[in-house]
Amino acid sequence: MSFEAPRDLPQRDPRHDDLDGDTLREECGVFGIYGHPEAAALTALGLHALQHRGQEAAGIVSYDGERFHSERRIGLVGDNFSSAKTIERLQGAAAIGHVRYSTTGETILRNVQPLFAELEGGGFAIAHNGNLTNGLTLRRQLVRIGALCQSTSDTEVFLHLVAHSRRLRFMDRFIDALRQIEGAYSLVGLTNKKLIGARDPLGIRPLVLGELDGHYILASETCALDIIGANFIRDVENGEIVVISDEGIESIKPFPPQPARPCVFEYIYFARPDSIVHGRSVYEVRKRLGEELAREAPAEADVVVPVPDSGVPAAIGYARASGIPYELGIIRNHYVGRTFIQPTQTGRETGVRMKHSANRGVVAGKRIVLIDDSIVRGTTSVKIVKMMRDAGAKEVHFRIACPPIKFPDYYGIDTPEREKLLAATHSLEEIRRYIGADSVAFLTVDGVYRATGYEGRDPVTPQFTDHCFTGDYPTPLADITGEAPRQLSLLAEAG
Repeated sequence: MSFEAPRDLPQRDPRHDDLDGDTLREECGVFGIYGHPEAAALTALGLHALQHRGQEAAGIVSYDGERFHSERRIGLVGDNFSSAKTIERLQGAAAIGHVRYSTTGETILRNVQPLFAELEGGGFAIAHNGNLTNGLTLRRQLVRIGALCQSTSDTEVFLHLVAHSRRLRFMDRFIDALRQIEGAYSLVGLTNKKLIGARDPLGIRPLVLGELDGHYILASETCALDIIGANFIRDVENGEIVVISDEGIESIKPFPPQPARPCVFEYIYFARPDSIVHGRSVYEVRKRLGEELAREAPAEADVVVPVPDSGVPAAIGYARASGIPYELGIIRNHYVGRTFIQPTQTGRETGVRMKHSANRGVVAGKRIVLIDDSIVRGTTSVKIVKMMRDAGAKEVHFRIACPPIKFPDYYGIDTPEREKLLAATHSLEEIRRYIGADSVAFLTVDGVYRATGYEGRDPVTPQFTDHCFTGDYPTPLADITGEAPRQLSLLAEAG
């Protein structure tokens, strides 16, 4: 399905530039381990490695053979799970954990995962990466039959589906619930007997299987295995359920087989550069994105400058393919928090300089090629280009190592509405004028596919989920196209 672009072109009002809103927000990260005496500590380490996937909240649930133990906190993993006392409270040899960025629901404690429920057969904890595109529709149906929803997270819908299933065995209930949900998900669940991992039928959200000292691990990315010294075994396949217990490991495939369509943004933006996603080094793919960009959109320039940190690998590739020297023309300050909206023009300009500053000795008098991984609203790009000109750049050529983002995401990436996506409402020339560059060019969709090892995009069976570029949504969007409310009206909590 697709949408038509608005015809009116909104004018930029610099008084309302939101630098923190001019980015693709991370999804979430999940981790689980079974049978290890230090399960909670290893889960905390794994979540620390996955912190880039969500910085708003973190949680761990463990099981000690008799009781479940839960610690859920607002804030970063290191701020909440670094003390020995906290880890000691999470007793047991099995644990699951979650780092959160809220694509659905507010950041309040009752939304922080893993969520836990006492079911007929015992306790069940669940953590979820992704977004259910029929979550609100299902919630409305569940509430109608008496379900009491305590959070605004679509993960709770899955808990209720398992609880309301008429099947007798737990795994049959789990599968019954999976067959009712649509969208993108990687799930890790913990019962008193099993660690369970599940991936959506298209494999949109990632999930890997690892091993440490004979104990199995589930995680969103391989970097979470690396931090604890675990071995990577394989990716959990699209549509696969992995069940880990004292008897070993079992693979269940309850859905008809179909080609995988993982999210292409894992390579472009989300995954950590040192992760391996579907057999490909994320770092190497990002360098190849830059190489393809150099071939498709060359520029006569003196230096290639990345917008740090996300533009660095693509800039290395662009420099290598073009022969133009690579230089750090922008220095990023890693020790600033969220930039608040400043009341004056001087304050607003200070806001961007708190995060990025020009390396004047590299930039002054030079024709520069600025490399970034994406443009969302464009407000940060405006500030960066102006910074380069203020530092004495002779020319500024902007190159983006992904195609224009024209469509919002409904699978776990927090993108703005379509009318707020710069490429959805502006032509290439209008984008150039908007950000103030001498030239602008985006990588093509086929260029992305070539960087990942394909000849190009297969229009009949696309190899990736790439709807933000193409408008080709691979699943139904019941909550968007139906009558379900877009957001829930629930109790507001203080604190």
